[in-house]
Amino acid sequence: MTRPEFPKTIFEFQQQFPTEEAQLDFLIKSRWPNGFVCPRCGNKEYSWISTRKLLQCKACSYQVSVTSGTAMHRSRIPIPIWLQAAYLVTTHTPGMSALQFQRQVGLHNYATAFAMLHKLRSAMVKPGRTKLSGIVEVDETFIGGERHGEGAGRGRGATSKVLVVGAVDIQGKYANRVRLKIIPNASSIILTAFIKENIESGSVIKTDDWSGYFGLEKAGYKHIKIPELAHIHRVFSNLKTWLLGTHHGAVRKQHLQAYLNEFTFRFNRRKTPMAAFQTVLGLAKERKGPTYRGLYGIAKDKKLWEHPSNPTELI
Repeated sequence: MTRPEFPKTIFEFQQQFPTEEAQLDFLIKSRWPNGFVCPRCGNKEYSWISTRKLLQCKACSYQVSVTSGTAMHRSRIPIPIWLQAAYLVTTHTPGMSALQFQRQVGLHNYATAFAMLHKLRSAMVKPGRTKLSGIVEVDETFIGGERHGEGAGRGRGATSKVLVVGAVDIQGKYANRVRLKIIPNASSIILTAFIKENIESGSVIKTDDWSGYFGLEKAGYKHIKIPELAHIHRVFSNLKTWLLGTHHGAVRKQHLQAYLNEFTFRFNRRKTPMAAFQTVLGLAKERKGPTYRGLYGIAKDKKLWEHPSNPTELI
């Protein structure tokens, strides 16, 4: 069996999820496309407990929630809103800010919208994803901040900015897939580690003449230095335009990697965005979203949940 079809238009969405029963049936078939299997004993028969929306194994009585292990895990937000949220996130090509998301979904609380978006973003990173291969351009860029004094805004020594390394493999004349990651510095150790993590050994790596890339031949890659990295520079330009346009630059440093993941997710699926509907819900594979503490690293504070009209540490 295969997972159920995902809605491709708003009309299909309305037709596919007219009732709560249809929504729950979609979740069950998405999570167990080959039929339910008890995570405790492996039995395939279950009873449906409608009052609690749980599946109960007929062999060992173990109870499983249809949302456990997904982005919806232990959420008080109704399932219809989660489904609508996933549809908006995957079909709205430029993405949306938490404020736009709040208005579209009809949530009263900005904090709830913000947390939901980050939970959906957490499912955008596929564990064990295929590495880039073939011809790959690699470079770094700074996101946000300003540099003051002599040589302001130039070079790898710029301050008050977040350093991001990117890689994009080339298919014909066009960029194919991208990888983006925050890095502490542009040293050879850091750059080589990123390349090994994201690019297949033996690939052709094109970079500028920065010394941090000089050890790639020993690491098992063919290294070519060129003066202009057109594809990765275009990716960086689109990334910065997206952060400024969709999010108005109001992205905290601690959350930047999540936004990089979302940009990567959208870029790599730009031709088939709706196909990710089940992925962002965490239905393709069990994947819990971040907790409040995971998002902020501290206990929930009302001030942090206010709309960032004057946020601190923005990029």
